[in-house]
Amino acid sequence: MTDSQLIREIKEGNLECYAELIRRYEKKILAFITHLLRQAHLEHVAEDLCQETFYKAYKSIHSFRDVEATFSTWLYTIARNSVLSELRKSRNSDVYLEDTLQVPLASFERLPEQVLLRNEREHLVRQAINNLPEKQRSALILREYEQMDYNEIAVILDLTVSSVKSLLFRARQSIKTQLEAYILDPHLDEAEGMNR
Repeated sequence: MTDSQLIREIKEGNLECYAELIRRYEKKILAFITHLLRQAHLEHVAEDLCQETFYKAYKSIHSFRDVEATFSTWLYTIARNSVLSELRKSRNSDVYLEDTLQVPLASFERLPEQVLLRNEREHLVRQAINNLPEKQRSALILREYEQMDYNEIAVILDLTVSSVKSLLFRARQSIKTQLEAYILDPHLDEAEGMNR
């Protein structure tokens, strides 16, 4: 069944079809929300916001019209708005959060040096993405991680397609600038040779 067919069924009273929509999009929406919250160190509320997103979508499903946008685009828009609301609330409160330490799981087949280098690279890229302004970060996550096209991103961010392209260009340039010193590190080249 397509998303449109499921939504038609839900609007006709078959509420069990909503569970299928949740199954299809829950992991992607949770990942998107987590990425957006990472800079503010609010990943711990990602699951709550994901549930809130699906609840809001459910409550508004009768107003959804698939001629205006796809269900996934509409859902990402709700998720983004939920995150922005949460970020505004957290800025207004005086709560200080500790940085959570994530322990990477290493494969036994890899050399410790390779695991360390890979983890360091991932950390630097995540940090570079987190340093981007909110709209650039959102556009980049939707394009690179969620594989959305420019039109879908434009709808979610309420921008024109050319603005989305511009945001993505600036985001990539910023990340390139932030990572330039690391990329040009001669020690990295030696270490990368271990992978070959």
